[in-house]
Amino acid sequence: MKAWTELTHFAALDWADDHHDLVVVDAQGKVALELTFAHNAEGWQQAQQALAAWPGLPVAIETSAGPAVDQLLQRGFGVYPVMPKAAARYRERKRPSGSKDDRHDAWSLADALRTDGQGWSALSPLDPLTGELRALCRDEITLIEQRTALINQLQAALKEYYPAALEAFDDWTAPYTWAFVLAFPTPKALAAAGKRKWEKFLHSHKLWRPQTSSQRMEIFARATAFSGAEPITAAKSLLVQSLARLLQTLEQQLANYRARIQALFDQHPDHDLFGSLPGAGAKLAPRLLAELAGADWSQLSQVQARAGTAPVTYESGNTRRVKIRRACTHPLRATLHLWADLSRHYSAWAAAFYRAHRDKGQSHSCALRCLAHRWLEIIGAMSRTHTTYNAEQHLREIQKHGSYVLQLISSPDPKLP
Repeated sequence: MKAWTELTHFAALDWADDHHDLVVVDAQGKVALELTFAHNAEGWQQAQQALAAWPGLPVAIETSAGPAVDQLLQRGFGVYPVMPKAAARYRERKRPSGSKDDRHDAWSLADALRTDGQGWSALSPLDPLTGELRALCRDEITLIEQRTALINQLQAALKEYYPAALEAFDDWTAPYTWAFVLAFPTPKALAAAGKRKWEKFLHSHKLWRPQTSSQRMEIFARATAFSGAEPITAAKSLLVQSLARLLQTLEQQLANYRARIQALFDQHPDHDLFGSLPGAGAKLAPRLLAELAGADWSQLSQVQARAGTAPVTYESGNTRRVKIRRACTHPLRATLHLWADLSRHYSAWAAAFYRAHRDKGQSHSCALRCLAHRWLEIIGAMSRTHTTYNAEQHLREIQKHGSYVLQLISSPDPKLP
């Protein structure tokens, strides 16, 4: 990519699902090209030919991901993502009246890139391994969210006609609960099956426990005492069976995703680094790697801002407020939140750090963000030195630098759950 001082033209793309508006301006702000093209092979070929005179052209766009960004990166353009809120301010700067159209949006972004872009960060294309891993991990999260929605619908339907099933099982993310409503879809079907089939179901799904089996058998025996009316039971039992089969299919697809994610994670050169993080485990370590691979650790504060762990401070006169950062990479923030919570069960200093922030009156979520913020500093140091996490080495470094964290640790050994 050319140095910023060598650039003579600047572009912006106002994207949509089926077409895009492209505007190119020169160094003086004069419009050099305006183009509307379809989002298909012919349209992108048309755009590439129109931009052939400016190889490596920087392009501003109001998103950091998606098919338009992917096409720009594939064609070798420098991509500069702009936050929607910032893009709106640039539009207002050009048209205070608030009038809006796609061409104007593209032009205002292109001119903003010309005047302010030297301070912006361009997207770095991910290597194929990391790119696939990131897409798989994010899609896995989407499937898990869909599973949660289906489970909520399943429980809502059971509440209307089959409360005994909800009473008998607590964890409806477990596949055996879906198998139960498929084997015994109604209270009458459960009663008709009889004790021997109940016992067989519990044994076959490895649920026979001295402390719970007798209680479940008692619930099964009185399932028909309190249930929905016949019409409701007939309708909702069909819905429950449909949802249970969808959940079984979805669970199989999630297993396929996890196998592929694990295979890619094992191949990645940073596998050992992220695999050494305490508490990350087989699920969160690949997600952390996928979101943080390729990060510019020399700009740690920018990584922390992108992760959403750095708070936003507002100061004006005698007013000062600190609030959570909303504009961030949400899959990364969610993954860090989950991992920070787990890490305090595997790391003595993390547990002490979390407890110290809770003792200050901070909420659980705020304390976890502070802990994740600290963990990013450690991951940054690990990435710069290409070393895995070593708890003993970390404690020695804390002691060497006289960190206050050392005073918070009551025991040098991790407190395992």
